[in-house]
Amino acid sequence: MRSYHIITFGCQMNERDSETLAGMLEAMGYVRCEDPKASDVVILNTCSVRENADKRFYGVLGQLKHSHEDRPGMIVAVCGCMMQQQAVIDTLKEKYPWVDLVFGTQNLQDFPRLFAGVKASGKNLIELPEEGGALPEGLPSKREYGFKAFVNIMQGCNNFCSYCIVPYTRGRERSRHPEDIIAEVKALAADGCKEVMLLGQNVNSYGRAKGEVAEKGYIASRDEPHISFAGLLREIDAIEGIERIRFMTSHPKDLSDDIIECFGELKHLCRQIHLPVQSGSSKVLKEMNRVYDRDQYLALVRRLRQACPDIAISTDIIVGFPGETEEDFEDTLSLVREVEYDSAFTFIYSVRRGTPAASREDQVPEELKHERFDRLIDAIHEIQERKSLAYQDQIVPVLVEGRSKTDQSMLTGRTEKNKVVDFPGDDSLIGTITDVRITKAQTFSLYGETV
Repeated sequence: MRSYHIITFGCQMNERDSETLAGMLEAMGYVRCEDPKASDVVILNTCSVRENADKRFYGVLGQLKHSHEDRPGMIVAVCGCMMQQQAVIDTLKEKYPWVDLVFGTQNLQDFPRLFAGVKASGKNLIELPEEGGALPEGLPSKREYGFKAFVNIMQGCNNFCSYCIVPYTRGRERSRHPEDIIAEVKALAADGCKEVMLLGQNVNSYGRAKGEVAEKGYIASRDEPHISFAGLLREIDAIEGIERIRFMTSHPKDLSDDIIECFGELKHLCRQIHLPVQSGSSKVLKEMNRVYDRDQYLALVRRLRQACPDIAISTDIIVGFPGETEEDFEDTLSLVREVEYDSAFTFIYSVRRGTPAASREDQVPEELKHERFDRLIDAIHEIQERKSLAYQDQIVPVLVEGRSKTDQSMLTGRTEKNKVVDFPGDDSLIGTITDVRITKAQTFSLYGETV
């Protein structure tokens, strides 16, 4: 049988796009293969947020060259955010001319047509249309899990943080119609899905692309999204069968009181939020064009904990942004200790060509970036260890996801607050929400037994 393999770099939105590509291929009669070098079709879905992802992509692509040469008819396609950058396209033309198909984030829905064109002609094809237009609906999908699912609610970003390439690769904000989102979630629930993760570059601004909306309720026609993000959360919370709702990413500048109130009011909204801060220095935040300062961010944290006292908060932090001083970095450390994040995704600043920050002359030396990064990690780990120890002997509901990748004798799953728990059990528990008593609490993971 004809086979395919998809390699995904980057965020959950890329993972969701890869599920759509897999659905398209299976509709064409292809089956998934675990070995990319033995597959008839290989797609690399790329990410442009960090330099490390760029390097990994080119490394993997280079490894496929010999397989492509040795297996006539094998098709290698590349897509995703990196393809929206002209410098990348130029590199592909110069160093990887054997790649069969190149497409981007704006024409994912055209993959079957593009693929058929390459198959019929035997010629390479690059197609990168201009951004815009309504987000496509009704595309096939091969979901990774049956019991939890990613649901895109919007695409693009209007914020133009000075370090970020995403607005240039994903385009301006475009929101799906609420009726389409709700219909998708209802269909997932009917198929046994228990948890949905609502995705967007900035979910808090859902529905605002064509003008501000009221914080509650429907206000316009189907010609444009007509519900706020808080209103959408309330609609999804009422869908029978959905037991957990998560969302990301959430920009602090658009985190409204109505969204915050949802954490205290909605039955199925998980008591967990990812709220990227990026820096604890107001000066650096201004230079990043984040449109909030340190005090405003901390005020949001206080309001979240007033609405939901035991809410878990995770974040993103960039170390070594151009011009960052020792005082700026100390502000980040002090904010981390004040907020006491449950988890944090930490990054060393990576120059992204085409962004304002890339052209600055006050780049922080690499050695200093790494030294600060290590100090930040130490502070975060100290907090995480203390928070994890608080789970000892507690009984927590866990959505069981499957066998542990590190120990096949154990099942693994996540708590409502997104903590990983490993415990012994049989496969009949996969896809269920099961009560687990924590018997061993460690910094990054918990171990337990069913009760």
